[in-house]
Amino acid sequence: MFGFNDKLEILADAAKYDVSCSSSGGKRTNNGGIGDASASGICHTYTEDGRCVSLLKILMTNYCIYDCSFCVSRRSNDVQRAAFSVKEVVDLTMNFYRRNYIEGLFLSSGIFKSADYTMERLMLVVKKLRTEERFNGYIHLKAIPGASEALLKEAGLYVDRMSVNLEIPTEEGLKLVAPEKDHQTVKEPLAIVQNEIKTVQRDKKIFKKVPHFVPAGQSTQMVIGATPENDLQVMETANKFYKEFNLKRVYYSGYIPINANDSLLPKIGTAPPLVRENRLYQADWLLRFYGFSLNEILNNSHQHLELEIDPKLSWALRNPQFFPIDINTADYKWIIRIPGIGRQSANKIVQARKYGKLREHQLKKMGIAFNRAKYFMVCQDTVVNTGFIYPDSVKKAILEHNPQPKILTSAPQLSLF
Repeated sequence: MFGFNDKLEILADAAKYDVSCSSSGGKRTNNGGIGDASASGICHTYTEDGRCVSLLKILMTNYCIYDCSFCVSRRSNDVQRAAFSVKEVVDLTMNFYRRNYIEGLFLSSGIFKSADYTMERLMLVVKKLRTEERFNGYIHLKAIPGASEALLKEAGLYVDRMSVNLEIPTEEGLKLVAPEKDHQTVKEPLAIVQNEIKTVQRDKKIFKKVPHFVPAGQSTQMVIGATPENDLQVMETANKFYKEFNLKRVYYSGYIPINANDSLLPKIGTAPPLVRENRLYQADWLLRFYGFSLNEILNNSHQHLELEIDPKLSWALRNPQFFPIDINTADYKWIIRIPGIGRQSANKIVQARKYGKLREHQLKKMGIAFNRAKYFMVCQDTVVNTGFIYPDSVKKAILEHNPQPKILTSAPQLSLF
């Protein structure tokens, strides 16, 4: 029989494999209660402006009725098991908040007994926090696939964000490592929550007071590298789910080998695909914020992201016909396609050129990666640039000047101990 601290250590450690939490976008305000999620995004590491914030990230239990071979909490795994009661999670959250250890809660769970049994307890935690403790901090809740629509809708009234893990990018891959699961079971709660979000948004136009319902939207997570999908398949799935369920984020989690008894999975000791994970996030960003179509980034003739260079540079090197781009005349949508120029820098360029033609020294002050961008653009004092003829030479020059950045070897999670 474990003590409370033992349970906390077990269930906090088991939760670290879920990466689906970040800057929240929550706007829940403090109306006389405790906590406030409106002032800044809540995550378990850093906000977009660099501030470090923390949340309690735990599982309700690591008991599970499923035997997914890639999961540390699978029923056949010989690990210590523990479970919190509803009251313990509520008290823990409030005690940690009052001590200024955390600013919110990320709550997930293994599935014990049944989906409804588990979802009901998760729902009771967030309900008690909101209605009895008057807690207004950020709450991210993992919805349980297969749970009833009534439980999902009630839980959605008390949380800022909900998510359901897709687990593996393709149905075929999922059947290899988790034959008891399927993608349809994940789609159902996503659809229920999405339809309710739309209903609430519609009601806001008619009624003055409408209850909050998952105001920060939904997200999902895919494990990368446990099964043999290529990057095109991964991004096709992500793109589809963005369109069908209007997700806020898709998270890509490089598989960390934990199962020595399954020949289908990478062996223990195999390095997790962290660089690939990073490239997938970059490709995801291009889809959502840079106006790229999936076919431009990945297609049947280019099914894998290059690990040496980022996806935007890769696209540019494969499409020299679009370059050079004239910084002083091009539309914003083309300026952000120049490798080394981000959205903020592109906005600065568009605003600054209203007052005169831009030159190299001015562009360097705007924060662009000039040594990368110079191969793909012209400005007022560019001597000669008729585009690049030798993409391999350009790639080599860029790599020599910009060595590969270091990638963290583990997912950052604040220690509770």
